[in-house]
Order: sequence, then C-alpha cells, then structure tokens
Amino acid sequence: MGDIVRYDPSFARRIDVVGHLGLSPEQKLTSALHMLAYGSLADQLDDYMRMGKSIVLEVFRKFCRAIVGMYSSTYLRAPTPADLRILLHKASQQGFPGMIGSIDCMHWEWRNCPTSWTGQYLGHNRKPTIILEAVASYNTWIWHAFFGPPGSNNDINVLGMSPVFDGVLNGSTPRVRFEVNGHTYDQCY
Repeated sequence: MGDIVRYDPSFARRIDVVGHLGLSPEQKLTSALHMLAYGSLADQLDDYMRMGKSIVLEVFRKFCRAIVGMYSSTYLRAPTPADLRILLHKASQQGFPGMIGSIDCMHWEWRNCPTSWTGQYLGHNRKPTIILEAVASYNTWIWHAFFGPPGSNNDINVLGMSPVFDGVLNGSTPRVRFEVNGHTYDQCY
C-alpha cells in the first residue's frame, strides 16, 4: 500500500472540503481490488465501501495506472539476455533445458457482455468469454500477456494472433546459447 501512496498521493487520507477526514487508503485499495477480483460494478460498491460511484471509478482507474506505472518495467516486460540465462539455468535444473516459461490461455466468462457482441465472444461452453494468453516463468514472473480479440474463441486462434512469437519470427529475440543432449541451440522455447 505504501508503494501506491508514494506513487500517487491521491491515495493518501486527506481532509475533505468540509473539514472531515477523507477516505482511507485501505478503502480506496479495497474497492479497486474488489472490482478486479469479483468483477463488481462501481455502483455495487458505493454503499459497501461508503464511497460514491464516481469516486470508486476514479480510484479504480488510478489504481490500474499506478500498478502499471510502478511494476510494468520490472514484471510486464520481455526477458533480457541476463534474465534468459537465469530462466534457462533454473529450467535445466528442473529437467526442462531450453524452456523459458509456460504458456497458457485462461477463459473468463463475460457475464455482462453486451447482447450485440455475444456471437463474437462465444466460447466452447456457448457463453461469451474473454481469453487471456500469458507466459509465466518458474517464479510466476508473467512476461507476456495478450487478450484475444473478438472472434478468437479458442486457444489456437489466440496464439495465432498473439505477438508472443513475433520476436522469434523477425529475429529480434536475444540469442542465448544452451545445450540439450549434446546439441547446442541459440533459440529458447
């Protein structure tokens, strides 16, 4: 919580315009996390969190900007050659030489999908879904995230539209040498 308050001072508790103690940082963060974790609407939280709908939405936007601003350069970035060497070493110790992460797609049911968009987002269970493709390392560092566009509907289509392999295809990924069964490679998988 201290990181967010330091990054964006609007999360700190202040005196409001009528001289009363304003919302606490805990209230503000809890409302944003509640929206993210449970898909709550802002007007569902106004009574529960004792915050107006417009404040809940403003706090949510600022929270998302703060998290991206504080942590994207560390956690939401492609691995550097030094990172790749660490990932390769750890994977090799675990019996997976050459592997730098695990890729998977997660399907979230979109309960509030606008009716006119439902067909574009229908998943295999015949309900609208949003698909997140992510690559994570052994220590849960998520260094790639991509939300499938409308019409993707399954993991293969999302992977086909994803930029995850663009660097491999255009030759811009860092080259890191490693060995598997006596063969040397310079392209991780």
